[in-house]
Amino acid sequence: MNEDSLMHTPEFVIKPRSHTVWEKQCVRLHCTVSGWPDPRVVWYKNNVAIDPVGHGDKYKLESKYNMHSLEINRCDFDDTAQYRVSAMNSKGELSSFASVVVKRFKGDMDESLPSARHGPVCEYGVNFKTHIVDKFGVTFGREGETISLGCTVIISPALHRYQPEIQWYRDDVLLSPSKWYNMHWSGDHATMTLTHLNKEDEGLYTLRVTTKSGYETYSAYVFVRDSEAEVERAPGAPLDVRCLDANKDYIIVTWKQPAVDGGDSILGYFVDRCEVGTNHWVQCNDTPVKFARFPVTGLVEGRSYMFRVRAVNQNGMSHPSRVSEPVAAMDPSDRARIRGASAPWTGQIIVTEEEPAEGIVPGRPLELQVTEATKNYVVLSWKPPGDKGLEGVMYYVEKCVAGSDTWQRVNTEIPVKSPRFALFDLAEGNSYSFRVRCCNAAGVGEPSDPTEATTVGDKLDIPSAPSKVVPIRNTDTSVVVSWQASSEAKELVGYYIEASVLDSNEWEPCNNKPVNVTRFICHGLTTGEKYVFRVRAVNAAGLSQFSPESEPVEVKAAIASPAPPYGITVLECVFDSMVLSWKQPTFIGGADITGYFVDYREVIDGVTGKWHEANIRSISERAYRVSDLKEKRKYQFQVRAANMAGVGIPSLPSDTFLCEEWTIAVPGPPHDLQVREVRSDSLVLLWKPPVYQGRDPVNGFYIDIKEADAPVEAWKGVNTKANEKTFFKIKNLKEGGNFVFRVRAQNKAGVGQTSEETEPVIAVTKPGTKEIVVDVDDDGVISLNFESCDTTPDSKFVWSKNYEEIEDTSRLTIETKGNKSKTIFNTPAEEDIGIYSCIVTHTDGASSSYTLSEEELKRLLEVSHDHKFPVIPLKSELAVELLEKGKVRFWLQADKMSANGKVDYIFNDNLISQGDKYKLNFDKNTGVIEMIMDSLTPADEGTFTFKLQDGKATNQSSLVLIGDVFKELQKESEFQMKEWVRKQGPHFIEYLGYEVTPECCVVLKCKVGNMKKDTSALWYKDGQEIKADENLGFTEGVLKLEIAQRDSPADKADYADDIIWRRLKISKKDSGVYEVVLKDDRGKDTSTLNLTDKGFKDLMNEVFSFIANSSTPLKITSTENGIRLYTFVSYYNDLLQVTWHYKDSAISFSDRIKSGVVGEQLWLQISEPSEKDMGKYAIEFNDGKGGLRRTVELSGQAFDDAFAEFQRLKAAAIAERSRARVAGGLPDVVTIQEGKALNLTCNISGDPVPEVTWLKNDREITSDEHCILKFESGKFASFTITGVNISDSGKYSILVKNKYGTESGDFTVSVFISEGAASKKK
Repeated sequence: MNEDSLMHTPEFVIKPRSHTVWEKQCVRLHCTVSGWPDPRVVWYKNNVAIDPVGHGDKYKLESKYNMHSLEINRCDFDDTAQYRVSAMNSKGELSSFASVVVKRFKGDMDESLPSARHGPVCEYGVNFKTHIVDKFGVTFGREGETISLGCTVIISPALHRYQPEIQWYRDDVLLSPSKWYNMHWSGDHATMTLTHLNKEDEGLYTLRVTTKSGYETYSAYVFVRDSEAEVERAPGAPLDVRCLDANKDYIIVTWKQPAVDGGDSILGYFVDRCEVGTNHWVQCNDTPVKFARFPVTGLVEGRSYMFRVRAVNQNGMSHPSRVSEPVAAMDPSDRARIRGASAPWTGQIIVTEEEPAEGIVPGRPLELQVTEATKNYVVLSWKPPGDKGLEGVMYYVEKCVAGSDTWQRVNTEIPVKSPRFALFDLAEGNSYSFRVRCCNAAGVGEPSDPTEATTVGDKLDIPSAPSKVVPIRNTDTSVVVSWQASSEAKELVGYYIEASVLDSNEWEPCNNKPVNVTRFICHGLTTGEKYVFRVRAVNAAGLSQFSPESEPVEVKAAIASPAPPYGITVLECVFDSMVLSWKQPTFIGGADITGYFVDYREVIDGVTGKWHEANIRSISERAYRVSDLKEKRKYQFQVRAANMAGVGIPSLPSDTFLCEEWTIAVPGPPHDLQVREVRSDSLVLLWKPPVYQGRDPVNGFYIDIKEADAPVEAWKGVNTKANEKTFFKIKNLKEGGNFVFRVRAQNKAGVGQTSEETEPVIAVTKPGTKEIVVDVDDDGVISLNFESCDTTPDSKFVWSKNYEEIEDTSRLTIETKGNKSKTIFNTPAEEDIGIYSCIVTHTDGASSSYTLSEEELKRLLEVSHDHKFPVIPLKSELAVELLEKGKVRFWLQADKMSANGKVDYIFNDNLISQGDKYKLNFDKNTGVIEMIMDSLTPADEGTFTFKLQDGKATNQSSLVLIGDVFKELQKESEFQMKEWVRKQGPHFIEYLGYEVTPECCVVLKCKVGNMKKDTSALWYKDGQEIKADENLGFTEGVLKLEIAQRDSPADKADYADDIIWRRLKISKKDSGVYEVVLKDDRGKDTSTLNLTDKGFKDLMNEVFSFIANSSTPLKITSTENGIRLYTFVSYYNDLLQVTWHYKDSAISFSDRIKSGVVGEQLWLQISEPSEKDMGKYAIEFNDGKGGLRRTVELSGQAFDDAFAEFQRLKAAAIAERSRARVAGGLPDVVTIQEGKALNLTCNISGDPVPEVTWLKNDREITSDEHCILKFESGKFASFTITGVNISDSGKYSILVKNKYGTESGDFTVSVFISEGAASKKK
């Protein structure tokens, strides 16, 4: 090959980047250069070559592996310059430029930052180290919002009550607490809150923490976007409103134009003023002004004012700006005296007082000039005369139109005190000259030299457009934009940068506050998108045209050389070589590591030698055998990582290792431990087997775990049985725990050395974590799918099987698009069984795995088959049903079919079409498919089939109707047809049946329909008409017939008019065949109910069931003869069968135990009970079904109480039967004629025989000849008066008495004298 074909001019693979640093910091510029022959590289500062030899402490140059760097130590202001690096070889020369800006902090007094002090602090005797962590990042907010910026500050050692100095800066200006800024220090956390964001708050915010040992800083940018406009497409609010010049009758207000004009040019601005102490805002100008500077007049001297500005375009008005600081309307000299110091206006005004010199007229003012001229006003300034000893000098200002010699005094009434004056009401376009005279009490002095002719108009022009906009990759969300400054720009305020996604033509501002540099970092961009940028300049006159658009740039992190590797260990050692391993750098520089370089040096008696390269070509693995070493010598090693940006700095030297051959029997340490698939309760650990196997091959591994901060003794094994694989899934982790792991290998000789432990791993499932998902598409293709939300443009999806990267693509096809990747199985089979995993590079460990087991593969193959040969799912198979008029409906329902689905109707392999016999219907919305036939004939016996097709999906369902199945369906169809005909006239909706009412009344009833007035209903029993219902007044209703009819009234109650009916009990004579006939001119219908034999028995059983359910609980009562158990029913029928049970056995009745019925009471009588009768009794009602049983427990207290009551009643009955009684025979009144004989006899009973006593008028009488009293046989007592006389009249009583009681019988005897006897007496 011709060597000349390989030669080419130098090229910058990585160009040096510009830097802005603080004073006393170090900065490093580096670049990567390619070219052949190797280029010679020279660094320049402001085009002067840098000599590192002459400035050894300041500059350090380094060139290795095509990477060149310039390091500037402890920068100061002199190091602010443009640096150029030049690469030159025989094919040509190429240069690249970078700027270094060195800044210092500015306080209220514009003092520079103090230099850092090092060494111990005398106050405490310690050296403080400050670390700023948990830092706030680039922040975005909107006007009106509140945001907080904060960092955690760790100062070690921690001393109680020690307070560092906490300061906050914005754009290098020290901030003080105010209504806009709240600052807080909690002891370990510094916070600043911006209470109400405005665009003035945009900028680079810096936290500075100062201790006695020095200071640390951290900075990040805050962007403030415009708030939502009240009017669509209105401009953004102006910003940075200030008072440029203040006098007793005017104040010049200035502001900065907004970056957002709403899409239409800003027509101008309105200035508002508000007197301090009020809330009343007054608009100062009637028409908008375009110049960002405006004199406000009409002020009251001595009062203070605040100002705000609003922008307007053709769409509407913006929000007002943030108000300015208050300023007083007064002469500057008065203000200076009040303050007692010089006022910070344009130029320094120093007011001094000297002893007055009387009678001296002041001289001429000096250096008169027009400092500002617009179409609205002109500002003059001058210096006082140089005379000394003058009393307080004042000034008169005069003007002259150009071309004339006529001078006109402007301030004729009151001279001004300060050497500055603003003139208004000048004619725009005219030219004027100005001069000033001094005056005092002694008189008016000579005029100053006049100014050159000044034309009234805006002297300030809009700046020219910037140029050469160059974007450079920075981070995943930011781009560094630099440009060439405007060539014509007076009083430049700054620049606005805008960005647009390529080809979108939609521009968004990158900054809302002008920046006065030509380099800016645009944040908040979308990773992976391509952007173009443009810039425009701004001054008080307005905004320039936009610069040309930049070249597009893709937003992704800029690449840099990787950080150094670490953790160098020895895996194997023989007499002249060692195998080393190391860990990947924590930062790979934004690009894949392309390889590693290993250096070694010999250590003799603790003195290290010179480094030697172990490999010329880079190695890709993190393990390497260093050869050509000397036995029994000690060595140290260092490793460098390389990527496309170049080779990084070397690692720290390793420990010192002795080169001697290992002879141990057990294996060496495993290496290259990797942690993947970290979840809240599990993770997967991978490793590589030991390089040194020991005497026998490695046959397994053990994994150890401990918490990261636990002592060495806390290591514990994860697995008790050796794991044969070089990966292991560790489960049951404590969520949020911080763990480290290590691995040990074993062979037949035992367990070998432990590996290096992993970095600490927190067991937590990161937000947005995805898992591998298996999918089977419509074509039956099986794939594993993985998605990551954290991908970068450089990310790659790496698929593995059993954690070995898949290289053979004969069985798998891998497709990746954007942040998704899939692995497709070409021909799934058993050899594909295994664990599939995917890891995404350039992410924070995004990984997942999926286990394809034999069962899962079988399931997926079945699903794949279903997708390849899809079947239309059916909600129901083909079925048949009968409709009205006996029509036959064949139907099925598909689960889901599209509008393109179709159906074939087949009978016995013949296609059926729509016609008179077949009505076909397919509702694609519901999936219901039906075929309707009016009737079935013998020719319709066979097989019916519906065939479905929807795209490539098919299905079919068949129904076989032959033999008895077909005959039954045909018979039922004919019956339904007849039923339909029947229902055209009066018919039964519900045929004749019966119901038993709660009163045990049997009612026959039927429901009828299609009735009309002339429809009659005839009732028959056993063929004999028993009732006729005519002129029925309903179309549909219920006909009833009560079998047990009411009898005639038994009697009438005296207390009411209601008739009390006696109900006849249903009996066997009510059995029979009942029939109802409906008929009119449309036809008739008949319903029959057979209530004979079984029908009557079923009826009575239902009656018995009602009786049984009406029974009351079984109760216990006592009689004089024994104990009685009883229950009541609401209605009793003689046909009711009941059974009494004792201890679950039917009772055999005798003279002592009897049962019976009294009215509605059913009872069981136990005569002369004893303890043998104790137990459980029950009455069972037989209703032909399960029957009903009522029970009662006659034992214990219940028996004792009943038996005691029986004994009492029995004794009372005996006493009642044996007590003395007058049984009868005595009249109530005896009327007898005097002289007659009276004989009365009564029966006496009682046991023992009672004693008999006779009384007259309640006085006892005894037997004598006149009144004979007898008591014979203990039964008969007689009372005889042989001849009554008048004295025998009175009340007589017989009193009988025995031990059981006493009873009396009373009668009255009335004796009268006959008429004959009376006359004789007379």
